[in-house]
Amino acid sequence: MSGNNSQIDLSKNRNRFIAQGFFLAAAIAVADTSTILPLIIDYFKGDEILVGILSSLMKGGAIIMQLWTAFKAQEHGKVLKSLRKVFVFRFLTWFSVGLSIYIFSGYSNFLILLLISIFLFLFSFSAGVGVIYYQELTGKSFTKKYRGKVLAYRQIASGIAGILSGGISALILENFAKPNSFAFLFIFSGLIMAVGFYIFWNFNEFEKKETAKKEQNFYLFLKNAGKVLKADKSLQIQILSRFLAYGLFLIFPFIILNAKNKLGIAGKDIGFIISLQMAGAVVANFLWGFLASRNMNKCIILISFLFSIIAISSIFFANNIYVYYAIYFISGAAIDGFRLAFSNLILIIAPNEKRPVYVAIQNNLSSVGLFFAIPGGIILKSFNFNVLAIITLFILFLGLVFSFGLKKQ
Repeated sequence: MSGNNSQIDLSKNRNRFIAQGFFLAAAIAVADTSTILPLIIDYFKGDEILVGILSSLMKGGAIIMQLWTAFKAQEHGKVLKSLRKVFVFRFLTWFSVGLSIYIFSGYSNFLILLLISIFLFLFSFSAGVGVIYYQELTGKSFTKKYRGKVLAYRQIASGIAGILSGGISALILENFAKPNSFAFLFIFSGLIMAVGFYIFWNFNEFEKKETAKKEQNFYLFLKNAGKVLKADKSLQIQILSRFLAYGLFLIFPFIILNAKNKLGIAGKDIGFIISLQMAGAVVANFLWGFLASRNMNKCIILISFLFSIIAISSIFFANNIYVYYAIYFISGAAIDGFRLAFSNLILIIAPNEKRPVYVAIQNNLSSVGLFFAIPGGIILKSFNFNVLAIITLFILFLGLVFSFGLKKQ
């Protein structure tokens, strides 16, 4: 990196990075998968298990391609061209969810749920390719202290976008009849997403000199990745901690359904909940940015675990809509804390030439936790919401304990 100092920490790259995060978050929040998606599935007569599967697909489908992408990317000095292809594919698949609902509503609930599942999987699947290239760009383009602040700024911008999106969601849900309102959410948010991709299109990328020679085949790559994991204790603890942090998603997609069943909620309530989750993220990111700029990523993770535990514990006292507002606000803070700290930590502990490999190892192993919503749906269907909450709290407490072993960075 030393020979490219003039290309590092560029303000125009920072601005593109933040702006792309703003528009992507706005798009995702308009058709939010923890609030809007469960309601769509419920409308088309899907059950709790399907809610868990599709919520997991949105979050977990991304892990499938990461190791293969890292295998290919480790010898590449530049990755932006490949990332642009991912942008186009992600826009098309997200937009197609809305078109499917609009075109086929009234024909077959099964067909609509099938198409939604396919397009959301492809959208998430492609993110597994994109995240390796994306983190490679941010890893080499920003120094670790500057990157911590940039990540916080990006998440603050994303949170503000989410707050605005909550209002847009409420407006669409209140003014258009179902299921067209669901279709318009995805179609409109797809256009917002495209704006962010366009802004990031001309990110200023320099060629990385410290590249690793690609193994002869993917099997050898996996074998070497296993050796890397075995040799790095910090990486092992970090993966376990992140896996347990995903325990929040065991219950998270079902909180909105619990609120609907207990209280009955209107479109404006859903929009406000989306905004509050993002507001929690915005407020907390001022703290996360302060701590990250001082290399206190471990502290961010510990606080985020505490926030998660407080949020889920509040479920037992949720007898009015205001408690649910608080749950989503606190959860938003925790989710962004985990996202920032783990993203920054992996880039700090990874050697430059092995950065794609480290990112892929952490994401593939820890992100198995993104599928927690599937057993969550099974537990909810077999028992009840309180049992699911107790199991979730146990996992989060376990994560808090293990996170004390994280390396201070």
